[in-house]
Amino acid sequence: MALFFVYDAQAQSLNKTKFGKGLQFVAEDSSFSLKFGIRFQTLYQGVHTRGTKGWDDRFLIRRARLKFDGFAFTPRLVYKIELGLSNSDIGAGGGGDISQTNDADNIILDAVAKYQLTPTLWVWVGQTKLPGNRERVISSQKLQFVDRSLLNAQINLDRDAGFQLRHEHALGTVLLREMASISMGEGRDITVNNAGGYDYTGRVEILPLGEFKGDGDYVGGDIEREETPKLALAVSYDFNNNASRSRGQLGSFLSGQRNLSTWFADAMFKYKGFSAMGEYADRKVPNGTPVISYKPDGTVDETFVTGKALNLQAGYLLPSDWELAGRYSIFDPTAVTGIGAQKQYTAGVSKYIVDHSLKVQSDLTLIKEQGRNDRIQFRMQMDIAL
Repeated sequence: MALFFVYDAQAQSLNKTKFGKGLQFVAEDSSFSLKFGIRFQTLYQGVHTRGTKGWDDRFLIRRARLKFDGFAFTPRLVYKIELGLSNSDIGAGGGGDISQTNDADNIILDAVAKYQLTPTLWVWVGQTKLPGNRERVISSQKLQFVDRSLLNAQINLDRDAGFQLRHEHALGTVLLREMASISMGEGRDITVNNAGGYDYTGRVEILPLGEFKGDGDYVGGDIEREETPKLALAVSYDFNNNASRSRGQLGSFLSGQRNLSTWFADAMFKYKGFSAMGEYADRKVPNGTPVISYKPDGTVDETFVTGKALNLQAGYLLPSDWELAGRYSIFDPTAVTGIGAQKQYTAGVSKYIVDHSLKVQSDLTLIKEQGRNDRIQFRMQMDIAL
């Protein structure tokens, strides 16, 4: 990077930029561009379990990212590369290795090229997020709370390698989007041969009141303070043929495979500082059981995570750029999996200093999980993106 920044000034020019927008360069002959950005999150987390006197806490770097994007040869061909450096980013917090029996560790989050075939049709090739539930597609930099919800923790599609088609068109003031993808199904940066079948995803979105400011339908909170009501509605379906990992693109590799069928429905509403988002997820193993094996005592040893989940959240951004928000999440797993049902009630307070590029967020959560004592979780996080 040091060599890059001292590169001959005659070969490229530095564009005007500002906090949170990264360093931007354009070649003198306009044959390519590059925007480089960094961001990290410092997190304090403490948990108290009912019936105990202890307070289990930790301080860590939740995320640390390097981001590169721009266009290559023509503005119709754009690219994005994002690297994760923290243990939480690469999955190395548990000390696992890169094998078919452990979680896959890697630093490559996104490496995708996007080509504009027509004014309304794009093809994406590479590794990036699948068009699944809205909360997962929202960047971790632009969340309304310290982190994503219980629904997303148990049921999401995450990143995968393959290709996507994305189409957008307007019918009067109504905006419609259609997305489809075919991917490997095992998650990000898997280097072994495809363990099962492929993953197929489709998503349809409708924005009946027109487009949000600043792509606000994929930003937590009403940072833009929409002057007129804005609404986004969407439904997604995913079929992972012969999935190998317990949560599709995430989780441990299991000794057996199953077909996973997942439905998502979500909505986002914003108006004058008020925002509300709701999501529903339903994952099952069609015509089969998600359990792979049992222990000698009859309890579940290996299983895919299936069931239903709901997340509802809302917040209001005050004129002082403080935001108050609340969230309710529930996960109802398939009974045969032996996973405990869970509910979470969360209250959050955020201070946006430079929108989502410099902010401090905190939240307090009551966790009620089947078979365990209630827990209280407190988190505080600073997010810096340059």
